[in-house]
Amino acid sequence: MVAAQTFGFRDGVVMLRLAEVSKHFGGMSVLQDVSFDVPEGGVFGLIGPNGAGKTTVLNLITGLVAPSGGALTFDGADLRGRKPHRITRMGIARTFQNIRVFKEMTLAQNVVVGMHAQLDYGIGELMFALPGFRARERAARERAHELLSWVGLESKALDLADNLSYGEQRKLELARALATRPRLLLLDEPVAGMNSAEKVELMGEIRRISGRGYTIFLIEHDMRFVMGLCDRVAVLNFGRIIAEGAPDEIQRNPDVIEAYLGRDDADEAAPSGAPA
Repeated sequence: MVAAQTFGFRDGVVMLRLAEVSKHFGGMSVLQDVSFDVPEGGVFGLIGPNGAGKTTVLNLITGLVAPSGGALTFDGADLRGRKPHRITRMGIARTFQNIRVFKEMTLAQNVVVGMHAQLDYGIGELMFALPGFRARERAARERAHELLSWVGLESKALDLADNLSYGEQRKLELARALATRPRLLLLDEPVAGMNSAEKVELMGEIRRISGRGYTIFLIEHDMRFVMGLCDRVAVLNFGRIIAEGAPDEIQRNPDVIEAYLGRDDADEAAPSGAPA
């Protein structure tokens, strides 16, 4: 297991807070009194078995669904009741487990789409291509190329997104999320479907993005990826947080081992101190 690199959470500075958050769909309880803080700076991971409720957490943060109870705050501001586009403008962006790129557009055009909230065109500027419009369009294209370089795709900026490999499409979605100028970047299973080499590349790119001052909160199934990248990890199981701490603490936690391996296998695995 690769040791996690520490990027330096700012002590005492909480960017995102969930306090006793619950979510019910009909008679089914998906989340129950979920509480954790995401500090400003660094990489925070939320892990858990299939069906634990991880994606529901991201959907609550981004306003796609409303909580049944509890509080969610970003920089102290209440997120409840806000529309997704308002939350994006507050400085929260996300990628999705199912890739959502515009395959008929170039990579650069895909990234520029993510900047629409900042490209405040007047109708006259747009119709007559006035100087202000042209300047903002030029700046947007330059920024798109810069963001594509962050994920190793600048050389393909003018290629159609449909020509990308699966792993490259995931990187493009990451660049487009960064185009919204977020302070908090939410990644929904970023290495799903990637091979080992692609995972290593993306880990390095996420480290560099974090080093540029972005706070990153990811959910992921790949334990090796999470433990090699995150500064702090929370574990969700059957809708409840069962552990939180540094990666080495999480790997030794018997409740986490049991959640991933089952009770009998966990008893056998306990001496080694780490889930597979």
